[in-house]
Amino acid sequence: MNLNQANATGMTSPRTLQRLIDRLLDKGITDERVLRAMESIPRHLFVDASLKHLAYEDMSLPIGKRQTISQPFVVARMTQAVLEVPNVSSVLEIGTGSGYQAAILSRIIASVYSVERIHSLSWQARKQMRQLGIHNVKLKFGDGQEGWEEYAPFDVIMFTASARRVPTPLLEQLSDHGRIIMPRVSRTGQELVFMQRSEAGWKEEIVQPVVFVPVLTGTEY
Repeated sequence: MNLNQANATGMTSPRTLQRLIDRLLDKGITDERVLRAMESIPRHLFVDASLKHLAYEDMSLPIGKRQTISQPFVVARMTQAVLEVPNVSSVLEIGTGSGYQAAILSRIIASVYSVERIHSLSWQARKQMRQLGIHNVKLKFGDGQEGWEEYAPFDVIMFTASARRVPTPLLEQLSDHGRIIMPRVSRTGQELVFMQRSEAGWKEEIVQPVVFVPVLTGTEY
């Protein structure tokens, strides 16, 4: 199934898509590459059949195994943050989930790597990538906190689950001028944080409050 065939299922009318894009624009998503990616990847294919009527609302939705597919605005904002890194060509995602974020990134970034600790979600995401004809996303079933050393260093490491700190293996797999995008657990909740590495050290930007499921260790079948 290619993207045109996916959009032809009737769940992504031009009006429905335009409403979502208008919402993203209103919230400050201005990069045309991000907006085109959000238009081209059919979100309804990544949610349960009973929730497809909500697929293009700006909200997170459950995908089973106590996991969620992120709110479209958050996906777009994190994707836009990736593109703020000069000459970005590789991204490591910690927490594949439904595969939606990785699919969005695939439309913009040359090489996307994603690790998922829940086997059934990893399998489903792999199936979805094949159906959509996406070939520049590599998926791995494993503990995301260990990263994916084989393909390091990465220009960006993106967490799609919340954590208090960045595990040491992931810091070691980030390029010298790389960026970490993560929902960080704070004393008051969670906050989306962009952390930029440079020769002078780390520069940190706290973006907004968010709600993500927590990063967990190990794997699950």
